[in-house]
Amino acid sequence: MNPIDHVAIIMDGNGRWGIKHKGLRNSGHKAGVNTIESVIDVCLKEKVRYLTLYTFSTENWKRPKKEIDFLFNLLENFLIQKIDNLINKNIKLKFIGQLNKLPSKLKKLIKISEDKTSTNNEIQIFIALNYGSKDELVNSIKSINEKNIVLNKKNISKNLYSGDIPSPDILIRTGDTHRLSNFMLWQLAYTEIFFEKKLWPDFNKKDLNNIFKKFRFLKRNFGSI
Repeated sequence: MNPIDHVAIIMDGNGRWGIKHKGLRNSGHKAGVNTIESVIDVCLKEKVRYLTLYTFSTENWKRPKKEIDFLFNLLENFLIQKIDNLINKNIKLKFIGQLNKLPSKLKKLIKISEDKTSTNNEIQIFIALNYGSKDELVNSIKSINEKNIVLNKKNISKNLYSGDIPSPDILIRTGDTHRLSNFMLWQLAYTEIFFEKKLWPDFNKKDLNNIFKKFRFLKRNFGSI
């Protein structure tokens, strides 16, 4: 059976779910938080070591300001209300992306959350926030040049936002959209990709467990026969 060390998720479909069920896109973003908590519970149970959640992309700034403000407020509230629960579950938080461009209150809460969970080791959750994979690769190469070290695959990986952690074994994208949307383009070279029709707020523990079951029995060749 294939081990599952790292799961990455593009949490797509919140806005569409909100329009469909409540007439408001933001209602879907709020509902999607419950799905995040369910996914974390499954990953803890299955001993997944890394979970990366695509939360806000560098392209998402094109959305209406009211929606962006709602998303950031939602994250701020999550960090305030849930941090003790994350600590109790031995969860380590790490935020990746161009964090310097985020609102000052959110940046402060990110720093506090990372500091408070820094010694936890049950699972490390990466929150991709103001994240774009093309920018990540450019920044990695710039860092390599500044350090005056050899430009090779190993050093590119080490200088990515998340550092030299294992590439995702599984990528899940909900919302019935079949593209990567500038997410972890370097890291996903040999990742098994599962596109789900369900919108993110409808995605549940059973769905995730079904994906894990399918993955465990896949034959992974990595270029061989």
